[in-house]
Amino acid sequence: MGIRFTALPSLLLWISLSSLSLSSASVHELLKSRGLPAGLIPKDVKSYALDENDILEVFLKGPCLTKYDTLVKFDSVVRANLSYGGLIGVVGLSQEELFLWLPVIDIIVDDPKSGVILFDIGLAHKQLSLSLFEEPPECNPPPGHLTKNVKKIQKGNERQGLVRV
Repeated sequence: MGIRFTALPSLLLWISLSSLSLSSASVHELLKSRGLPAGLIPKDVKSYALDENDILEVFLKGPCLTKYDTLVKFDSVVRANLSYGGLIGVVGLSQEELFLWLPVIDIIVDDPKSGVILFDIGLAHKQLSLSLFEEPPECNPPPGHLTKNVKKIQKGNERQGLVRV
């Protein structure tokens, strides 16, 4: 005489499969779905999170450098407010201009048909070709980053009395 909930297992399965497909999408696919090129974020992404306020956090394997038209430096974590056609309030991304590292504040694609992307670096706005950002770039550790970590490991081993090879 009880009520049978035969639709409940199907509903739970559908919910779990739909959340699985959302979580398995790459950050590059997410950017494209929001009108941005996939190549704004390098290939070596450990994970990312997008909260209910559209704050995007991208976790990289470590700080790294790549080149678009000039050198660009990514911190281990890059944060921004993700909107359609824009990353606003970017933190963790710098661009080299005239031997200075300037923080990238906003990245905007107003009109994808224009083929132009706008980088706001505070002192100036740079218009770059969208074609520079079609594919996620390779990103390499900054010079000296690897050797600093090796030296820390070696010092730790020496303190513990481990033999250096």
